[in-house]
Amino acid sequence: MEPAPTYSAFAGPRLVASGPLQELLTGIKAWHDRKERATLLVFDDQTGRAVDFDLRGTLAQVLARALPPHGAPRPGRPRLGVVGREVSLLPRHWEWLEQQPNGISAALRRLVDEARKHEPGRQRALAVRSAVNRFMTALAGDLPGFEEATRALFAGDVLRVERQVTAWPADVRTWVMQRVRQAAHLERADRGAPAEIC
Repeated sequence: MEPAPTYSAFAGPRLVASGPLQELLTGIKAWHDRKERATLLVFDDQTGRAVDFDLRGTLAQVLARALPPHGAPRPGRPRLGVVGREVSLLPRHWEWLEQQPNGISAALRRLVDEARKHEPGRQRALAVRSAVNRFMTALAGDLPGFEEATRALFAGDVLRVERQVTAWPADVRTWVMQRVRQAAHLERADRGAPAEIC
């Protein structure tokens, strides 16, 4: 079972609240009600994407809008949660997919599942690094060492990232380095290397 998503909210470079959705919303609603002037950016910790929440009204109203009612249907097919998106392939790819049993969608799902089983740590590490990159672009894009930190991030060089972010605000640096180390740990697990984190 997938762990519950977590979020981090930043007012400028300062971490205001973080945690699962209900905990996060409680924190940022209190921040909002104090009439703080800084711009608030909330990030999905798993994807690094900025997300918005409607903070008008009471905390109960904010939670009711953001949290789906227990047992509420989700988008897509009822049991699978399937989401439709466009896929662009060459004709030879479409021809191969059309010959697969159970249809094109089932074949694509099988291919994705197989790819995720092969080097799952590496796949997850790439997802973590992509999330870090999105976060850094939003909050640290104009900070010194950003470009070199980005190169080091995708090279998997934990120490070089750490050197580049030393002068960054503490909360931003902490968010980045926790996930950079997590990505390195995931990759090492695939290679059967010791689990200690750099």
